[in-house]
Amino acid sequence: MADAVIVSTARTPIGRAFRGAFNNTHGATLGGHAVAEAVKRANVAPDEIEDVMMGCAMPEGATGGNIARQAALWADMPVSVAAGTINRFCSSGLNAIALAAHQIRDGADIMVGGGVESISLVQLGPRAAPDKDGRNRTIDEKLMKKTPAIYMTMIETAEIVADRYNISREYQDEYALQSQQRTAAAQAAGLYKDEIVPMATKMAQVNKETGETTIVDYTVTKDECNRPQTTLADLQKLPPVFKGGQKVAEGKYITAGNASQFSDGGAALVLMEAKEAEKRGLSPLGAFRGFAVAGCEPDEMGIGPIYAVPRLLARHGLTVQD
Repeated sequence: MADAVIVSTARTPIGRAFRGAFNNTHGATLGGHAVAEAVKRANVAPDEIEDVMMGCAMPEGATGGNIARQAALWADMPVSVAAGTINRFCSSGLNAIALAAHQIRDGADIMVGGGVESISLVQLGPRAAPDKDGRNRTIDEKLMKKTPAIYMTMIETAEIVADRYNISREYQDEYALQSQQRTAAAQAAGLYKDEIVPMATKMAQVNKETGETTIVDYTVTKDECNRPQTTLADLQKLPPVFKGGQKVAEGKYITAGNASQFSDGGAALVLMEAKEAEKRGLSPLGAFRGFAVAGCEPDEMGIGPIYAVPRLLARHGLTVQD
């Protein structure tokens, strides 16, 4: 069986959703920008690529219509290069890379894998109520009776996981602070510089006094996701934000400070058959060795890796200790 190796990567900076640099940037632009640079860095001719696989958690609106195909065309791939969009929510991009690697193991020489998300242009608020004739509905009656948690919000599942597995609010705040500090240190040391591709955008800015929206030119050069000045005292002051769920009436754990922010961005990498990479004189950044998935109760979806990772390791004769 052929080996799949990673020969290049590229990503946009991470933009803060709604108020950040990509709040007016289409998904095809975000994904296409990353794909084009990853291909350029691999020194590969676009027509040598067989397929572009992109993950997207919300493949609708500005990231709908097979956004992978749109991103490939935006990146000036010829129409002969196929593309497919993968949805497995949080692991969509990872799943897309796995599928790209599997195609190489099945005979393809060069593939692109990655992911894209535009929360700013897709997740605009609560869905509209279903029409009287039943159209525009998102909930299936049988599932709502049998497994209502399948429709539960992610933040409610986080509250449930924290309560069920004794992950204290204090620990979550401490972990959030550590994450802020590590990100700030990595930025200061320039550790993200090589992977980020700066990007010129048209950003929507709202005047807080008048409510007027203007479009301004803006170039994004670094992630907008962190607050280096954060202190533990700041995090401890923030109130939990969730209430009114299926099982959780009032949240106790998740705050604006210890939850990950809403973000926009895109990333891509080029995978190649190992012997093809060697023939081209390319040094692999990594190799694809396997991929596994596992289901769990919908109300605790965040612990999925606890079941998937041991399964993958077992297939390769390894354990978590290894």
